[in-house]
Amino acid sequence: MVTKAKKGKEDAVVQLRIRVRAYENKILDASVKQIIDTALRYDAKIVGPIPLPTEIKKYTVNRASFVFKNAREQFEIRIHKRVIDILNPNPKTIEALTNLSLPSGVDIDVKMM
Repeated sequence: MVTKAKKGKEDAVVQLRIRVRAYENKILDASVKQIIDTALRYDAKIVGPIPLPTEIKKYTVNRASFVFKNAREQFEIRIHKRVIDILNPNPKTIEALTNLSLPSGVDIDVKMM
């Protein structure tokens, strides 16, 4: 009885997923553009930026603590998100992305898939 050996994933695609979050959408778009320009400089294949749904957190607070109990104020925080996928990044691309300086208020998560 002859058994077939399973082929390994020879053509496995290494993917770098960058998730960017910020409170202000203009700063977020500028940061995403900077990331994409850096990746394109080293001939990386890019998918995105893909806009994810905006996360909205609402807070309701009493205006007065004693007399006007029914008067309330509402505040909200909006968190804008984008996802960028870089397919088969070379080491120079990864090094350039790690040395990138982005404005404050921008949160970045990087995953290798």
